[in-house]
Amino acid sequence: MNKNELIEYITGNYGVYAEFPWEKSPNNIVFRHNNNKKWFALIMTVSNEKLGILECGLIDIVNVKCETIMVNSLRTENGIYAAYHMNKANWISVALDSSVSDEKIKMLIDISFRLTAPKIKKIL
Repeated sequence: MNKNELIEYITGNYGVYAEFPWEKSPNNIVFRHNNNKKWFALIMTVSNEKLGILECGLIDIVNVKCETIMVNSLRTENGIYAAYHMNKANWISVALDSSVSDEKIKMLIDISFRLTAPKIKKIL
């Protein structure tokens, strides 16, 4: 899945639109919930070295929130890294270079959306 396909998936499935909040980084994209404004996906292009990749170059990634218990096992998979510029205990960076299947990326977006959604208060 590339960056444009991911943008289409998020927009189509969650009814939210890309936001470009940083003037100094105009290609970085945030997706957030409409009601609580919490981020559930951050798409950006970073240098490989930021993720610990030895070869020179740039890579498109998406940062997503996931269950803390899942972070370490996910990071053992090809194309999934410690979150760049986010809390590494709860977030991961996923490469958008075909090293991670479309289905897995969609699943991770879905989890991130659920984890950042407003909590439903129970009425007693």
